[in-house]
Amino acid sequence: MTSVSAAPIRRIAHLDMDAFYASVELLRYPQLKGLPVVIGGGRRKIDEALRDVPDGGTLADIPVGAFPLLKDYVGRGVITTATYPARQFGVGSAMGLMKAAKLCPQAIILPVDFDEYRKYSRRFKQVITEIAPVMEDRGVDEVYIDFTQVAGGQREGGRVLARLIQKSIFEATGLTCSIGVAPNKLIAKMASEFDKPNGISVVFENDLQGRIWPLPCRKVNGIGPKADEKLQRHDIRTIGELAARDRDWLIANFGKATGAWMHEVAWGRDERPVVTESEPVSMSRETTFDRDLHAVRDRAELGAIFTHLCEKVAEDLQRKGYVGKTIGIKLRYDDFKIATRDQTIDHFTADAKAIRQVGGQCLKRVPLERPLRLLGVRVGALLKATEADAAKLARANPGGGRQAADTLDATARTASLF
Repeated sequence: MTSVSAAPIRRIAHLDMDAFYASVELLRYPQLKGLPVVIGGGRRKIDEALRDVPDGGTLADIPVGAFPLLKDYVGRGVITTATYPARQFGVGSAMGLMKAAKLCPQAIILPVDFDEYRKYSRRFKQVITEIAPVMEDRGVDEVYIDFTQVAGGQREGGRVLARLIQKSIFEATGLTCSIGVAPNKLIAKMASEFDKPNGISVVFENDLQGRIWPLPCRKVNGIGPKADEKLQRHDIRTIGELAARDRDWLIANFGKATGAWMHEVAWGRDERPVVTESEPVSMSRETTFDRDLHAVRDRAELGAIFTHLCEKVAEDLQRKGYVGKTIGIKLRYDDFKIATRDQTIDHFTADAKAIRQVGGQCLKRVPLERPLRLLGVRVGALLKATEADAAKLARANPGGGRQAADTLDATARTASLF
């Protein structure tokens, strides 16, 4: 008589590095551990603190009093991340540095160093894939991992494997992370926030009502401020209250797709797989100005910034081997309102001049009376450059690409903004 073993229970983990950028900086400056520190305001070029390195010393020997304080910052930059001691004062990511200075003036401010963060990002992800190879990259500091078939992935609901990964990352990098393990991505992402920093939280199949339903709806990845505000107008504040609403009612009030999705997530349903390889949807570059700029008075400066952003996006595309055909712009005004516009052309490109030309057309479609805080450029509808070349060769009309380029040049000549 042949016995059939039961299929393993699905175990998906969400791993989130703890205050990642700030934690990397604390490796460089261990004397700042335990202090409120914010990262932001500009990219690292030459470390200003280097001038205070004692003779024969290292960065770790720089006196704490030599570091710049947030109260002395002047500019329009925003916080990229902050250490947990700084967060206790209400300081957080995406907050303006000037506002943060009022909440925590004694915080130390450091510039961002993306090269260093990417180096540590590659390192911790390599550690993960050596233990659990089915990993989905979700950005510089977070991943999803499929524990289901991995040794130790079922023990204590995945806690044993999570501990191994957490310990291995710390030994390899000196950095801590928080891990949530659950039956799916949706709940795993929520669980990774339960016990930060350096925590592990396991949510089992029967934990939905006790651990998930009491949470605010905003804890669901995908329910933003506007949707949450509308839910609250209907007296729906928790995930449990959302689950109590009828599916048809949600569809009637939030639309067919969104209403049906809300019903599914409220009941903890999510069948999305962990995807080991995914193509980027878009590539973008943006910058926040040190002072507000006006489209007329500061036209030359804005033009130079716009050109630079287009060139950097083009470099990103070319370096990674992509082309795109939807080009867009993003503006943030002095009142923090945001405007976006995009335009899809009839051929793929990774050319800085073409991106700038079409971006210029997009700029003509937004109001430019108010001063600007931020300017961004985006290229979407991406395709691998090799695939685009093959498709171009296969087209029945070999002159189509030249005609498209001629059309683009003609429309670009009418652009005058920036």
